Amino acid sequence: MGSHPHTPPLPVPTTSAGREGLAALLARPARAVIALDFDGTLADIVPDPEQARAHPGAVEALAALAPKVASIAVITGRPAGVAVRHGGFAGVAGLDHLVVLGHYGAERWDAVSGTVHAPAPHPGVAAVRAELPGVLDRFDSWRGTWTEEKGQALAVHTRRAADPQAAFDALRGPLGELAARHGLIVEPGRLVLELRPPGMDKGVALTEYLRETRAESVLYAGDDLGDLAAYAAVEKLRTEGPDGTPGLLICSGSAEVPELAERADLLVPGPGAVVEFLSALAQSL
Repeated sequence: MGSHPHTPPLPVPTTSAGREGLAALLARPARAVIALDFDGTLADIVPDPEQARAHPGAVEALAALAPKVASIAVITGRPAGVAVRHGGFAGVAGLDHLVVLGHYGAERWDAVSGTVHAPAPHPGVAAVRAELPGVLDRFDSWRGTWTEEKGQALAVHTRRAADPQAAFDALRGPLGELAARHGLIVEPGRLVLELRPPGMDKGVALTEYLRETRAESVLYAGDDLGDLAAYAAVEKLRTEGPDGTPGLLICSGSAEVPELAERADLLVPGPGAVVEFLSALAQSL
């Protein structure tokens, strides 16, 4: 571990498991995977997801950190190519060790090749796409909501509705029924309901990637309900085998999703603080 005159101190995790995870990462960074959600973790939440961009300094921090660890994985519900574009990850010196696992791991972009590997869309997505406007039309509270086209999924956002939480609550049941009719599931998030194929979640994606890279420790940072599956995966990996895989769970912004904050080893107030942590971590290695 090196030290720099202006290195901010790394915050200390509040749990013993988190402290063990950070210690393992610092001891053998070349065997560690840094896994990060995108929206709300590396990018600030904005009313229009098409306007979301990586927080200033995020790419610089990742490029400083990536050469020192086994890999950095951005795990997102967005299409992999969209996250790459909005993150500004392509063609950045130092980011050879970056992968983006999009659609909860169904798609993958590798910085080394610059290409996306994706499966054929689930047939239920096209059926839901056709029926969704009719379902939304039955609810007065849907006004101001809008649908995001994600290729392998569809997301209904209520953040712009007159009463965002009321619209979210009113639509959750009907959208769940629509999804179920076509073999999809609904993934709730921060004022968004995503209709997507079952089988992949951030926990599955993270576990498979850690096995592939033979990681000996993991850091995972997220901010929303979709990150709970990754949290559960890290918690399980900690207990597997004779010693388990040490892990550090970071929650980015704790106000909206207490379910995540309660299980985190370290709370930070949002993407800016995540970037500061990653920068400090890079300088500590």
